[in-house]
Amino acid sequence: MEPRYFDLGDLPLLRGGLLPGARIAYAVHGTLDADGGNAVLCPSFFGGDHTGYDWLIGPGLPLDPERYFIVVPGLFGNGLSSSPSNHPAGAAFPQIMPQDNVAAQHRLLTAELGVSRLELVAGWSMGAAHAYQWAVSHPGMVRRFAAVCGAAATSEHNKVLLDGLTTALRGGPDGGRAAGRVFAGWGASHEFWARELYREFGFSNREDYLTGFWEAFFAGDGRTADLLAMAWTWSHADVGATPGFGGSTEAALAGIDAEALLLPAGTDACFAVEDELRASRIVRHASLGVLPGPWGHLAGSGADAAARTVIGEALARLLAADPSRPVAVGSS
Repeated sequence: MEPRYFDLGDLPLLRGGLLPGARIAYAVHGTLDADGGNAVLCPSFFGGDHTGYDWLIGPGLPLDPERYFIVVPGLFGNGLSSSPSNHPAGAAFPQIMPQDNVAAQHRLLTAELGVSRLELVAGWSMGAAHAYQWAVSHPGMVRRFAAVCGAAATSEHNKVLLDGLTTALRGGPDGGRAAGRVFAGWGASHEFWARELYREFGFSNREDYLTGFWEAFFAGDGRTADLLAMAWTWSHADVGATPGFGGSTEAALAGIDAEALLLPAGTDACFAVEDELRASRIVRHASLGVLPGPWGHLAGSGADAAARTVIGEALARLLAADPSRPVAVGSS
């Protein structure tokens, strides 16, 4: 599916200044109800675009366009929405906070698409951070949110990964190659590598997988600057930075009214189950499940059949439940 585009003009940023000529690339599936209330939002993830959740969207799937109006907006820096590679600012592209992405998406939904309420905001990885941010920034609009393999604030441990990625990306002509190999060690678990599960992607050995999947992800003209911009956003994600919460992640979480579904993966090296357990004890209407299997962070991307089943069934139960009712989550 080719993306649509929404021009925002000059977008004020949380840390000051503007993103001039801001633009969002996005996709829509389904038809908006007359009351504007059957909308589902799926913010994209690190390096992802408007197609990143296609495995969840379709007739008979958890996000059924015959029932829901599904909007998938690209984050700034993804190469289609405003990014260093396609914006006049180039290397001087401003630093984008998750709050800035959410502000832009809010304008897309309300001013362009006529959405008045979100039945669900769901996202994986950076998309999960933005799902949290939506619940904090617009509590009266978000009825439910699902955070898959993500967190409300980027942990110190996660920042070690991001420091490694950004250092590699700045390392010259082979920076993307090096960054891919850094991320490969964090993106999947010890068991994934031991069982050579990359063969399920069609790769015959470890080196082919590293080259054909991870290095390829970081390759491409302009890709380095875009990924550096997104890594900065990821590193600075924290709902506590939202105005009114004084920098307190806990205060922001305590203010969430939406029904929350938190789905970390048990073998995820990027986002710890322990962090989501703590969040589930603060968010008033939170259900916690743990994605099964050895796929690590990739479990939340739809790469693993067992995790796909848990995610799909949990989202279906969340959408079927009345807000403020506990959601049963299968996990193992």
